[in-house]
Amino acid sequence: MAISKGTGPGSAATSAGPKADSPGGEATTLAAFAALAAADLYATAKSPRGPARAAKPLLMPALAAYARRSTRPGRPPAALLAGLACATAGDTALLWDRHHRALLTGMAAFLGTQLSYTAGMTARLGAVRGLRARPKRAVAAFAAWGAVNAVLAPTLERRLRLPVAGYSLALAAMGAAALGVGGKVATGAVSFIASDALIGLQAAGHEFPSQEVLIMAGYLLGQYLITAGWLERAPS
Repeated sequence: MAISKGTGPGSAATSAGPKADSPGGEATTLAAFAALAAADLYATAKSPRGPARAAKPLLMPALAAYARRSTRPGRPPAALLAGLACATAGDTALLWDRHHRALLTGMAAFLGTQLSYTAGMTARLGAVRGLRARPKRAVAAFAAWGAVNAVLAPTLERRLRLPVAGYSLALAAMGAAALGVGGKVATGAVSFIASDALIGLQAAGHEFPSQEVLIMAGYLLGQYLITAGWLERAPS
């Protein structure tokens, strides 16, 4: 996630040139992400954890590469890339088992994702302006957080209740910011939150067939839409 910088006399020409680092770079990296996503969803259906999920830690780096190639040199979306880096750590932590240590480590990593996204949406994408115009969206996001925690908390182990409440509060804040931005970013955030809600149900002992596949599908769709919408709306 290095940040390339363009300075000097040629910088103006660079900023007027194509966004991608190389011709077809955007399409190539997006195709790589799509291929990795398809492979991981297939592997998830067969074996949710273990060596078959080798593609999982590569998913967010591929999406980050797409983001970098879709922006002008010297103007990478730093908060988006930071969030994807944290998500990579979280994906890796949750890859091998479902024990509490792995869950808490993954939650801590994804907390970084939510904080990065919220900061970026607020500073760069006009989330606050959008929420001032439509404050009910923020109210709805935090009301949903309260309702879900009220239902799930009694069914969680005691040692998970506070971490889950704290992480989900950050998730709700990210969701509220995304609703302020609107468009693909908002849709992606809703998909991401739905995926995490399924993980919460799982942690509380509520499981059903294909749950793992739905979790991963919602997560991948959410991350892609947040990224695509971010790139469309980020200042040039």
